[in-house]
Amino acid sequence: MSDRETLEGLNHDYIASVQGSDVKRFEQILSEDFLNTNPDGSLVDKAGFLKQIAPPAKIRNLACHDVTVRVMGDFAIIHARTSYAYLDGRPGSGRYTDIWARRNAQWVCVAAQVARS
Repeated sequence: MSDRETLEGLNHDYIASVQGSDVKRFEQILSEDFLNTNPDGSLVDKAGFLKQIAPPAKIRNLACHDVTVRVMGDFAIIHARTSYAYLDGRPGSGRYTDIWARRNAQWVCVAAQVARS
């Protein structure tokens, strides 16, 4: 499998894990030094992010669109747009940027930034 195909699969897992509150999968694909910038501008480490993800999601039908995977050797950036519905049915959307690094022959997400519109 190419790096691009591997990263596309990991991107799919990341989005599915957000929707499914899958802390176990996130523990596997996030680096120990992972940092996430939340939509409100706050910065959380891996433990803080996992704590945020653990409760059931407050959205449904999360999907990503216009995914761009940029591989630069042992470093990659994924940009995408999201759409979803809040539990009350209102539509939502946003964008995210995930930064991946190849460490010990495995891709791990080292940073992410999420924006909602």
